[in-house]
Amino acid sequence: MSKIKVLDEQLANQIAAGEVVERPASVVKELVENAVDAGSTAIDVTIEEGGLSLIRVTDNGGGIEAGDMATAFQRHATSKIATSSDLFRIASLGFRGEALPSIAAVSRLTCISADSNGGLARRLVIEGGTIVADEPANAPQGTDMIVKDLFFNTPARLKYMKSIQTELGHISDYINRLALAHPGIAFTLKHNGSALLRTMGTGDRLQVIAAVYGTSAAKAMLAVSGSDSDYELSGYTAKPELTRANRNGITVVVNGRYIRSHAVNQALLQAYHTLLPINRFPLTVLELGMHPGLLDVNVHPSKMEVRFSKEAELRALIERAVKDTLTAQRYIPGASVGSRSERSGPLFVQESIAFHIADRSLQAPSVSKEEAEAEAAPRSKPSPPQAYRDYVPRNAAEKLYAPPSSPYRELSGSGSGGMAVRETAQEAPAQQANTLERIAEPAAQAPIESAYDSKPVEGNETSAGASEFPELHWIGQHHGTYIVAQAVDGLYLIDQHAAHERIHYEYFLHKFGNPVAASQGLLVPLTLEFTPGDAAQLKELLPLMAEVGVEMEPFGSQTFLVRAYPEWMPKGEEQDLIEEMAELLIAERKSIPIAKLREKAAIMCACKASIKANDRMTREEGDALLGRLAACSQPYTCPHGRPILVHLSTYQLEKMFKRVMS
Repeated sequence: MSKIKVLDEQLANQIAAGEVVERPASVVKELVENAVDAGSTAIDVTIEEGGLSLIRVTDNGGGIEAGDMATAFQRHATSKIATSSDLFRIASLGFRGEALPSIAAVSRLTCISADSNGGLARRLVIEGGTIVADEPANAPQGTDMIVKDLFFNTPARLKYMKSIQTELGHISDYINRLALAHPGIAFTLKHNGSALLRTMGTGDRLQVIAAVYGTSAAKAMLAVSGSDSDYELSGYTAKPELTRANRNGITVVVNGRYIRSHAVNQALLQAYHTLLPINRFPLTVLELGMHPGLLDVNVHPSKMEVRFSKEAELRALIERAVKDTLTAQRYIPGASVGSRSERSGPLFVQESIAFHIADRSLQAPSVSKEEAEAEAAPRSKPSPPQAYRDYVPRNAAEKLYAPPSSPYRELSGSGSGGMAVRETAQEAPAQQANTLERIAEPAAQAPIESAYDSKPVEGNETSAGASEFPELHWIGQHHGTYIVAQAVDGLYLIDQHAAHERIHYEYFLHKFGNPVAASQGLLVPLTLEFTPGDAAQLKELLPLMAEVGVEMEPFGSQTFLVRAYPEWMPKGEEQDLIEEMAELLIAERKSIPIAKLREKAAIMCACKASIKANDRMTREEGDALLGRLAACSQPYTCPHGRPILVHLSTYQLEKMFKRVMS
């Protein structure tokens, strides 16, 4: 007797259902996608008990003709493709013809559909894959799919379902994505009688974002658009202050289909580079339009994964479009454009007050009216866009670029790597004026190479965000960590380490763009040791190290000698920096581009060279730091994505002190 037999159709359908119907959300996905393909303008989804008890999808689409009702529930029956060539230009969400028979095989399904508004419809009832009723019915144009008792005949599958809330979460997430993908369709989602989502179907995607994520999120969204010869890009992305703890806030729509794409996610995150903190992700809705021939959706039964024919070009388009949108903004937490806090009048200068009246030597000097007016007058802003000087910090003691001959204070390095402050003797008036002029002089007009762009930014160009940077006036320093400053629109708190790190980052990034010219040879080479495995990999990566100005050569099986490195590397930190760069190359296993290596090295140098918390500074040093920050090409976040400054508007302060009551 033959051991190999052909399975009967019902059993084959139950097995095939395992590929399509993984959980209730899979049923909702297939039914709603069919409703979208039918040209519906309104889709209502009703579920009970997380979809295990009831799933009902009602639409006003084209419906199913009476003669095609039974055929639609046969395996591989579809109206969306006819020949093999159609697989290479799929324009519909569904196309395999497996959804309806798979769902009917593991549930009690009722389908009522009419292809016109004449009231003539057809009602089909299927239980466990067997047709139990096929009769005429009365219904308006559209389709009403009712799925009850999902997995009633497959208890093993039912046993492994998660909690009701978990299954509801999967359903809600997908309906939200589909509503974002099709803002022209009015979606309604109800669970156990409670409405979870309701969209208007007006075609305004921003309204759908407000319905899904809330009005505050919608107000923080920025419109994104771009195109090239193959792709059309549109959508919205959030300002950097609106972030998520995971990538679930990223929605990518391709030709009306919600997909998951690692390549698109990476391009998006690259556009946010240095604007987001570590392990934070943006809220984004991007829609891509392209010729179906450039897209392969027949990759996975869930149709959630796709392949792009020109992936590199697509990534470049997304990164460029999103980056251009973000560059034109100012990112100051608490700041609001056009708020009641903005004032055009002069700043009010607080006179110094002597609290120790008995001690005349401690009384503050009087401030004349002319001096107060001069103080309140707007100060000249440093020339954009770069916020570093020709002067290079020679050690940790000079992290603020303040010359050692400053008439105010000299910064000297302490054993812990911090700064000790000591007063210096007053200089002659002429020498003092020269020193102050050096502190306040405009930044050097040198081009900066973008982290991932081969074209340098010219010195006379600056971003719209940097041009709108507020003109800050020093007030003081809080706990040796935060600079307190004022502007015409309120009070600002500046993280001095983050600000100085941004200044150093742009400085070092420019320097790493031409590292060989500034590389200096060593009389006594540095010695670095690695494990045998790491050393073997590093030997092949030495040309990359040379491209950032670090000349290394093997010296034995595990040892390397550093013969030269850029002379502007932070003093005392050279060996640690070179070791970190080498470890980064080894970890990336040759896949890191040279631009990214330079950018990573610039971040490491900037972090080590910048002032830290509890480092005290004078008014002149603070003003110099604020001036250099204002001239940065992107002065709102540090290289790690943390905000540099926070804004408290005058209106907010007045409300705190009850000066205004509205």
